[in-house]
Amino acid sequence: MKHLFTLLGALLLMVSSQAQQGTITGKITANGKPVQFANIAISALKTGAVADQQGMFVIRNLHPGTYDIKVSMIGYQPLALKKSIRSGQTITLDIALEEDLSKLNEVVVTGVSRATAVRKNPIPIAVIGKREMNMHVNSNIIDAIVKGVPGVSAVTTGPNISKPFIRGLGYNRVLTLFDGVRQEGQQWGDEHGIEVDQYGISRAEVVKGPASLTYGSDALAGVINMIPDIPETAPGKLKGSFLADYQTNNGMIGSSLGLAYSKNDWKYVLRGTMKAAHNYRNSIDGFVYGTAYREYNLTALARVDKSWGYSQWGASLYDNTQEIPDGSRDSLTRKFTRQVKDADDDIKNRPIVPENELRTYTLNPLHQHIQHYRLYNRTRRQLGKGDLNSLLGVQQSVRREYNHPEMPLQPGLYVVLNTLNYDLRYNLPAIAGLETTVGVNGMYQQNRSRNATDFPIPDYNLFDIGGFFFAKKTIGQVDISGGLRYDSRHIRWNDFYVGPNKDNGFDKQYHLPDTAGARLQFPAFSHNYTGISGSLGVTWNLSQRVLLKANIARGYRAPNITEIGSNGLDPGAHIVYLGNREFKPEFSFQQDLGFLAYLPDLDISVEVFNNHINNYIYQARLYDANGEPVVIVPGNATYRYQQSGARLYGAEVSVNLHPRAVSWLTMDNSAAYTEGRNRNKALIDLHGDAARYLPFIPPLHIRSALKATATRNFGMFSKAYVRAGVDRFSAQKHFYGVDDTETYTAGYTLVNVGAGSGIVNKKGKTVMELFLQLDNVFDVAYQANMNRLKYFEYYSSSPNGRMGIYNMGRNFSAKVIVPF
Repeated sequence: MKHLFTLLGALLLMVSSQAQQGTITGKITANGKPVQFANIAISALKTGAVADQQGMFVIRNLHPGTYDIKVSMIGYQPLALKKSIRSGQTITLDIALEEDLSKLNEVVVTGVSRATAVRKNPIPIAVIGKREMNMHVNSNIIDAIVKGVPGVSAVTTGPNISKPFIRGLGYNRVLTLFDGVRQEGQQWGDEHGIEVDQYGISRAEVVKGPASLTYGSDALAGVINMIPDIPETAPGKLKGSFLADYQTNNGMIGSSLGLAYSKNDWKYVLRGTMKAAHNYRNSIDGFVYGTAYREYNLTALARVDKSWGYSQWGASLYDNTQEIPDGSRDSLTRKFTRQVKDADDDIKNRPIVPENELRTYTLNPLHQHIQHYRLYNRTRRQLGKGDLNSLLGVQQSVRREYNHPEMPLQPGLYVVLNTLNYDLRYNLPAIAGLETTVGVNGMYQQNRSRNATDFPIPDYNLFDIGGFFFAKKTIGQVDISGGLRYDSRHIRWNDFYVGPNKDNGFDKQYHLPDTAGARLQFPAFSHNYTGISGSLGVTWNLSQRVLLKANIARGYRAPNITEIGSNGLDPGAHIVYLGNREFKPEFSFQQDLGFLAYLPDLDISVEVFNNHINNYIYQARLYDANGEPVVIVPGNATYRYQQSGARLYGAEVSVNLHPRAVSWLTMDNSAAYTEGRNRNKALIDLHGDAARYLPFIPPLHIRSALKATATRNFGMFSKAYVRAGVDRFSAQKHFYGVDDTETYTAGYTLVNVGAGSGIVNKKGKTVMELFLQLDNVFDVAYQANMNRLKYFEYYSSSPNGRMGIYNMGRNFSAKVIVPF
């Protein structure tokens, strides 16, 4: 009996002890999706758990106390929590992980035949996510990408017009995509930006190098694919977010409302955005007249997922009204002036712009109006062990430039570009580990001028088609991929007549047979351009975290419409362009080498490239037989396109520190260098060093950013961070200086600081995200060599010794995102 009582006592003591112990349970997610196999550890107790398929975990039998909990998963940033547990208490945690900065197993869809991990792709490719873009001060989506991807730069014309350059090549050499659909507008125009809603993009994938194999012409330098945001939603529930953005320098006000809904197998997304800004300012020029803008965006997406695959429809509307700066100002006070007359305009006697008009959101009469409409479908259908992928899109770009002050409703330039895009590719079933893809894609275009007075390009029709073969295979630790492609592009136009318009005193287009009194500005033209491109690359996985990559590629680009057909004034650029019908396609031969190490405490990336281009096309000032500049339109320069050989080479190096011992601290460092050499020997013999380099080559850019992120919540603040960064741009001494096309650009250093946090309620739910950023803290006066406004100058000297227009000065941004 005594032993029985002892046993019962022991059992009662054990049950009492169990009752006093606590439990920690919860769910691990990332971007709204469960993270399977995430590790949850309590080191002091040498215990923990592993998340299941739904991201759920349970840790039982914990004595009362305070514990340090570490959450880790390869591909995500580690997270440290401190939690106190009472006797018999069950704590439920909702843990959201952020992607590891190393992007070890990041999957990309750009520049490849099917979704591929970055580590297996020998082509240099970078990814930037939505949160990282939100941390920067951005005026447009290209600005956001430039600030996050080494080797990418932009030619700018004011704060809202940025044209991407990859490793020194831009315009029609960089192919921009929206959700895989190639963006087709008037890319040849300097003052023409990218028609995409910056607030509706979840991530951008950047291919740095020729991607002609999968995309054909216009991907000679690389590809930027902007992927729209499709939030994860619970079935039958409406999910949304509201974004408000304000920037102090130009008073930019941005707001964006996004809604998402899912039911059964369908998902629906709708987003509307509005932005408005007055003129920006700097310490040298004050407010820069002609840089205000207003922009509207509307995007709708619908997607259905079935056992056979998926189908996604998208539609977008972009409407941008952007002032046209010309840089005219008073010669003594350097205050900006404005044009008020057409025929009798005198630069030296233009009236000074009143102060109140420099800060107004009302746009001045001289502006451009760009509208872009897009409708597309992407479908993937499983066919046995293979799959068929199709894309069909239609888009229209409408561009009007109003440059007549005495007739503000009369556009100087008015062109409408209609494009049909198509893409069909079949991923064959893998055979012995060999994955192959065959495909065909291209487009049909039709460009027409409307009620305009200036006609820089003719009305043309274009048909483009290309077929390709792509294969990849893994042999041990080596991933091999490559393929070949053949392209054909036919472009033609009929005789295009221009003559006087008696109604307004300018010119207008004449149509056959009534061409009396008109001149033949664009004689009929028809030509077929063909090209063979391809690539071969290897990734050697030295280990799970250390990689060597090598790739060789031949790129192809057919001349664009302005390079072969232009013969007139582009009023926004203040340049008369003359094309050359004898041009041949550009072909590049590029070699890439890369070393990548994704180590526990740091990431290292070294990428070097060497690119030879045959038949490189560029602009050169036109002179007459006496050596005098040709002037066709008074007050406007005349340029004719030229063709020669070129070479570009350089490197990008990144060292990103994320020490495990100091898990709250990261330091990102990068350097990008590009050298562009002109191979036109006759031009170099004539002009010397002024002709030795290519135009619009970015200088050496070194960037360092230090970021501290809280590893736990502080009251209502979640994922709080502070960051500081330094951008150093070296002087650009290697520039295309013939006819002062470009000039020396001094180096400069910009310091930027920022902070942000999520705001959570008592239940731990995020009710707001806040991003604060101050760029150019010390209000440095600088001119970027790729800023076209640097060259907007009418005088040969200045009282203050400052020529041209300077970049934006100090700018504070406050961005708030409210999910609901």
